[in-house]
Amino acid sequence: MSNSDTSGKGSDQRSSVRATDKILFSFKPVGNEFYERLRADFERGISLYRQEGMAEMQMFAGAQGALDRLADRDGDMATVLRMLDRKLNYLIQKTAGQAGPFADMALREVNLSGTGLAFFNDSAIEPGTLLEFCLILLPDYTFVYCLGRVVESRPAGELHEGSYKVAASFVLIQDDDRERLIQHNFRQQSFALRNRRLNS
Repeated sequence: MSNSDTSGKGSDQRSSVRATDKILFSFKPVGNEFYERLRADFERGISLYRQEGMAEMQMFAGAQGALDRLADRDGDMATVLRMLDRKLNYLIQKTAGQAGPFADMALREVNLSGTGLAFFNDSAIEPGTLLEFCLILLPDYTFVYCLGRVVESRPAGELHEGSYKVAASFVLIQDDDRERLIQHNFRQQSFALRNRRLNS
C-alpha cells in the first residue's frame, strides 16, 4: 500500500484522468491528530479500513451491489431481499439508537480522479482543511474510503449559484482504491462518449 503514485509518467497520466458522476458521497472535517494516527498505521501496512465503522460500510455496500446483480437474474427475489434488508436496517437502528452506515451519504455530483476530487458545497471550506471521504461508486456499489486536503474553495458560478466548488487532493488513499477510481473514470468517459455519439 502507498499513498503516493510512484510507477512513472504513464501512471501519473492515468491518475489525472477526470470524470464527473453522481455517486453516494459524504465528507467530514478531521483533525491533524486523526490523520497522523491513520498515516502511522497506514505506513506500517494497516489498512485504512481497519477502524470502527468501516467493516459495516463495506458490508452494506457489498450487499447492495449483490442485490443489484441479483436483480438482473431474478427481479422478484431481489425486491423481496431488498425489502428484508431495509426492515433489518430499520430494526437495528431503532434497537441500537444509531443511524445506519448510509445515513450521512447522499447522491451528489462529484468530479473524480486518481489524485483527488471536487464537489459542490453550501459553504466554503478553508484550504488546508483535512477531510474524510466516503464514496460509493455506482452501479456496482464499490466503497472507497480516503482522506484529502482542501486545495481550493471558490464560488461555483451560475450553474450552481449560491454554492462553492471545493477541490481536494488525496493525502491518504490505498493503491487499490486509487485504481478503482481510475477504472471507474475510464468507464464513465466511455459511457459519455457513446451517449454523445448516439445523440449526434
